[in-house]
Amino acid sequence: MKQKVVIRVNLNNGKKNARTKALQIAVGVQGVESVSLQGEDSSQIVVVGNDIDSVHLTSLLRKKVGSAELMSLAPISYEGEKQQEPKHNGIQSMVWPAYQASVPYYYTYDVPDNNQDSCTIM
Repeated sequence: MKQKVVIRVNLNNGKKNARTKALQIAVGVQGVESVSLQGEDSSQIVVVGNDIDSVHLTSLLRKKVGSAELMSLAPISYEGEKQQEPKHNGIQSMVWPAYQASVPYYYTYDVPDNNQDSCTIM
């Protein structure tokens, strides 16, 4: 699902190259297709892509650039394109259950108790 994320970032915090650093961070997130700066003073980063983790992106920008606030997250729908409906050809798909790993079995060994009064170090 394509979505549009708008994040407000304080880019005038005295750091040099804060804009390019913010754009590089946004481009590096998985699923991002395009990044742009918008707003009056270019303080809003608009990210468009498929299944973007917006919270992860916002936290990365907070760590690397400064204060960042998630403004909006909206799905993008194209009015010119019609939604493709899945074709039903009479065959029902079968869903196999996922493999469940079980608790590992630990072997235990009994150590014989030798009641000897001698030193066991030597």
